[in-house]
Amino acid sequence: MKEKCKKTTPLKVAILISACICLLLAGCDSLRFAPSEAQKQNAWLHNRTAIVAAETARTEDTSQTLQALTQLGEVQSRAFSTYCGLPKEFPPAETAEDILTESNVRLADTALQVSADRPDPWQVADSMLEMGIGICALLGGVYGTRAVGFLRQARTKSNALHEIIAGNELFKKQNQTQATAFKQAHQNQSPQTRQLVAAIKA
Repeated sequence: MKEKCKKTTPLKVAILISACICLLLAGCDSLRFAPSEAQKQNAWLHNRTAIVAAETARTEDTSQTLQALTQLGEVQSRAFSTYCGLPKEFPPAETAEDILTESNVRLADTALQVSADRPDPWQVADSMLEMGIGICALLGGVYGTRAVGFLRQARTKSNALHEIIAGNELFKKQNQTQATAFKQAHQNQSPQTRQLVAAIKA
């Protein structure tokens, strides 16, 4: 029984990695980079801004609604800071004057730009396939060898699909007058193919 489990493990790994690749292609927008130092600093600064705003609203005897909103904002901002983690260096943020400096405005802009970045799904899929090939090669055996062959073939097909889609998009851009005819030529694609191509193009 133990021997049978050892033999089937590489196949299970190959199936798991293939499933991960399918998930990546179906929903690449959900992939994110880990928070950068700028994002961590910005999240921490956001929390400090919310704290100072809540204190200011309380000391200036503003309306109960404004005080409640700033207090809630302070609690909500803790979630962002906790999610991102603490930065290595903390920007000066003791007072409102500290917070409202030009460098902190630039930091917020930088963090916003970095937040929009997404990993290239093709590189992620290729890396996962490489990892799967490495794991299956280490495990060895008949099923390990088969899994390596399967994953290498999947990587080759993935690269081919990427090249075809990139070529098609380039053709459509360079030949605007042919774009309608090009779309009509592909109108008989299955819903699964359309979904896959749309996810890849996105």
